[in-house]
Amino acid sequence: MNYLLPILIFLALGLTAGILLSVASKALAVERDPKIDEISQTLPNANCGACGYAGCADYADAIVTKGEKTNLCKPGGAMISEKISTIMGVEAAFVPETAFIKCGGSCENTKSDYIFGGISSCVAAKRYYGGMMGCKYGCIGLGDCISVCEYNAISISDGVAVVDKALCHACGKCIKVCPNSLISLVPITKHYSVKCSSCDDGKHTKGACRKGCIGCRICERKCMSGAVRIENFHAIIDYSKCIGCGQCYEACPTGAIFCCERQKA
Repeated sequence: MNYLLPILIFLALGLTAGILLSVASKALAVERDPKIDEISQTLPNANCGACGYAGCADYADAIVTKGEKTNLCKPGGAMISEKISTIMGVEAAFVPETAFIKCGGSCENTKSDYIFGGISSCVAAKRYYGGMMGCKYGCIGLGDCISVCEYNAISISDGVAVVDKALCHACGKCIKVCPNSLISLVPITKHYSVKCSSCDDGKHTKGACRKGCIGCRICERKCMSGAVRIENFHAIIDYSKCIGCGQCYEACPTGAIFCCERQKA
């Protein structure tokens, strides 16, 4: 009897607590919008973070509860964007993008300062005097971006990483691993991009790479839509303003502005 009474008391307390919790869970329950689960199932569930959220489930919740845009899933592409937009009853507005390497410092255009014999990693080489290339802002070319690309869209050509836009899913994983922050997502429909990220002045950039942007502002003056500006000694294109006229490409004296469909003689 000395043990039975405490046991009965604990059983009664546990039963009471269970009943109270069951009633509270029903009384305080928050209804979950079924669209969240529908959108979550529509997303590719890659959980890559390209949309800016921790995963596909978080993005789905943000679309329904916070009114987030339906076109942020880059790996899903236009088809996923259209499906989500249909679920939400809004118009789809997906702009296809691809990763772009902002460096034209190939073996032909720049030189290396030394031979790096350490781990074959851009991050490792960057720690040793900023890397072995003459331009400390350019592509180190050891392929950290390649190692994280699940779609085999990146390769090294003549010492510089290049992206096959036909294979790129714009997931953004390569952007995160580049120690020189050379990779960005650009609209596939906009054909002009600046292949230079040097923050040195024109004299030092030209000494390090013959294809580097020297910040001369000719492209800025020639741009018909005000889409080009010079920042940190190199040109930057605002794709929300770019009309694809090609004036910056034609005017660039060093060839730092790149067009995937045209090549200067």
